[in-house]
Amino acid sequence: MKMGFANNIGKYHLGRTIGEGTFAKVKLAVDSITAHYVAIKIIDKHMAVESNLKSQVQREIRNMKLLNHPNIVRIHEVIGTKTKIYIVMEYVSGGQLSDKLSYSKKLNESEARKMFQQLIDAVDYCHNRGVYHRDLKPENLLLDNHGRLKVSDFGLSALHKHGDILTTACGSPCYVAPELLTNKGYDGAAADVWSCGVILFELLAGYLPFDDCNLIQLYKKISQAEYTCPPWFTRRQKKLISRILDPNPKTRITIPEIMEDSWFQMDYMPACGYESDDKICLNDVNAAFDVIQDEAAETKMPKSSSFINAFQLIAMSHDLDLSGLFEEQEDKKQRTRLGSKHTVNETIKKIEAVAMDASLSVERMNNFKMTMHKQKMTRCSRSCYDLSAEVIEVAPTNCVVEISKSAAELRMYTEFCKSLSSLLTENSSASLQKQELKDIGITSRKTQEIGSSEKKNSRVNIHLRGYSSS
Repeated sequence: MKMGFANNIGKYHLGRTIGEGTFAKVKLAVDSITAHYVAIKIIDKHMAVESNLKSQVQREIRNMKLLNHPNIVRIHEVIGTKTKIYIVMEYVSGGQLSDKLSYSKKLNESEARKMFQQLIDAVDYCHNRGVYHRDLKPENLLLDNHGRLKVSDFGLSALHKHGDILTTACGSPCYVAPELLTNKGYDGAAADVWSCGVILFELLAGYLPFDDCNLIQLYKKISQAEYTCPPWFTRRQKKLISRILDPNPKTRITIPEIMEDSWFQMDYMPACGYESDDKICLNDVNAAFDVIQDEAAETKMPKSSSFINAFQLIAMSHDLDLSGLFEEQEDKKQRTRLGSKHTVNETIKKIEAVAMDASLSVERMNNFKMTMHKQKMTRCSRSCYDLSAEVIEVAPTNCVVEISKSAAELRMYTEFCKSLSSLLTENSSASLQKQELKDIGITSRKTQEIGSSEKKNSRVNIHLRGYSSS
């Protein structure tokens, strides 16, 4: 055993930690048979299941197994134990491209072009196999000891057929394509191309084209492609970057067109990828996760299929929604968003209670959506009230409720939202005691006294957690 390698997993001797995230860490290891170094990503199964990350882990493994290219980090094997999953990968010794940029600032034209050519080769290979990375940035680009670039970290990648529309907004703010900010569908290939353009600008300039400490200002700059090229950029560099950083994904340059660009073509030596087996077996990973889920089934709180990530949370505010910067809104419904200090089920019950008070009939569309309807007849006219409500879970005891009005008097709609808002912001324990006291016939005055006392001694802390899904 080599010095510094104390623990074993299979034939691998584990060494120092070379990377660490929220749910996983990466350790340097050595293959005891070949004496070659490998990188092993160690994922805690319990934490992955409880955080709803099973599908993300499986997706990362599957997509990496599909890819065999000189400019993409290779996955060798997956080892499962009772508590951990070990993803054994190619070790890339030169560190992250972001580290190189931190001390080199910018690269010379020849070196930047070589890095960009390798990046485009790798991304083109991925797209031809239906894999869209969705988180391309210098931190996820590694360099080997020969200076060759390797794309890594496929945790946010998606596997889709060419032309399919993706809906999950994910990635890193400075590198994200503008169409992801509209909270609508997008083309994964065009989104990856935008990120490549941001990286090219950074390689040549030494700084980001879009950067702002205010996230909303940053997204406005991205949506309008507001950037300034430094004076040393050549005409051909500016032309290529402007075609990549086109805020309209339909007119944005494609990878085949990038490869035909005269600046890109200089000293270009394309790398050759290999065909991989499309029938990837995940039985070992599935079985490992299934055991964990069976053990936790009775104690685990049910997860909403309607968790939101940071991009969606931003888009839920009228002040922060940037969709108007891209196209006119087709949906003319009036919407109101309310916060709830209750679980999903409690929130739904409160919506139904307010609807009943307003004499609205309620119809459940699914676990998190409902419609409310009422027809009012007079001798001279007939009016129709149509409202809908959707509950989105932000944390186990905190939700966002979106109320939409397609047909209703504004006064009635406003009163409904006001009544619901008042009910949703009540402390859950206080409102529960009010209901219990009401049920056994205690007077409303006494109920209010108890509710008031509870509010004085209670405090609710809201914890927002961001999720990415596919």
